[in-house]
Amino acid sequence: MPNTGATAAEEKTSEAVIELTKALISRESVTPNDAGCQQLMAERLQALGFANETMVFHDTTNLWSRRGKANPVFCFAGHTDVVPAGELAQWHTPPFEPVIKGDLLYGRGAADMKGSLAAMIVATERFVRDYPDHQGSIAYLITSDEEGPFINGTTKVIDTLEARNEKMTYCIVGEPSSSAKIADVVKNGRRGSISGELVIRGKQGHVAYPEHVDNPIHQAMPALAELSESHWDDGNDYFPETSFQLTNIQSGTGATNVVPGQLTAWFNLRFSTELDFERIMEKINAILTGYRLDYDINWTFNGKPFITKPGALLDAVTTAIKGTTGREPELSTSGGTSDGRFIAPTGAEVIELGPLNATIHQVNECVSCADLKQLTEIYYQTLVNVLAS
Repeated sequence: MPNTGATAAEEKTSEAVIELTKALISRESVTPNDAGCQQLMAERLQALGFANETMVFHDTTNLWSRRGKANPVFCFAGHTDVVPAGELAQWHTPPFEPVIKGDLLYGRGAADMKGSLAAMIVATERFVRDYPDHQGSIAYLITSDEEGPFINGTTKVIDTLEARNEKMTYCIVGEPSSSAKIADVVKNGRRGSISGELVIRGKQGHVAYPEHVDNPIHQAMPALAELSESHWDDGNDYFPETSFQLTNIQSGTGATNVVPGQLTAWFNLRFSTELDFERIMEKINAILTGYRLDYDINWTFNGKPFITKPGALLDAVTTAIKGTTGREPELSTSGGTSDGRFIAPTGAEVIELGPLNATIHQVNECVSCADLKQLTEIYYQTLVNVLAS
């Protein structure tokens, strides 16, 4: 059964997470701008004995912070950057001025993911007070480049850590994983993602003289249809079958009496651990070559699939969730990519756990104050389950 009583320490923790979330929201950290969020976090962590290391790559600020030198290394990972606010007139309140209405805290980044960051910090503060001589180490990997091109953020920090053989054992990424109730879903993996920009060349000319043209639209249609209808795999126990999606097609000159000389199509595949980049590229090239097309593809490798199977981290998180909410979380690999894809290849067990995702990237983004308090408790209990001596 979930805990019903609240100690004085828990009440203090509850207020602290709301205040810290508000302080983070008030910093206008539109990607890749950190706007001082990491400095605020670093100051709180330094007071607990963490050693802070700021890593700046081009336009991106990253924070690597660690308390302790022993294994296991338990890491909280997340991002301080947020997406743009969008149409300001549609916001009920200014997006970077946090406002509480009833139980809901409004502001850009409230759910994605400044609420999670605040819950991590406050849970860590309580844990270090309660267990100053805990086992292993606690670490933070925070970036300001998750909502943007993701090239100067977590992936660069991981490269730096790998070069000095500094590894994480367990990692919780604070992405908003919950669906209907707090912690009802835990992401224990993500599908891989590969995108392509396909250019098919033909020969431009007058529509009245088809013998003098080579229409790239006509060429492309059967090939794109086969790609869209192809069976890629059956998925497995952790992932659904791979999905190929066309996202945009452009061609034409703007005139109705001209056959265009080129067609450009953009596509994406979200794929399971049954496939890899090489096999996907090989199959797509084989299909296109089979239609004798004159084409080029510009590939973008967004991330490989990863899975964290039941083990120490999932056991600790599941126990914390059941003890706090009384519910058994659902394990899922659905949704888009996350920075977990850069961390998992190092050998760490990685899961994602955060607030409800119903309003993320929308106007009037919000998070439940009650949910933030429960999330803080879940993070705290997970630390206890993993590192308490």
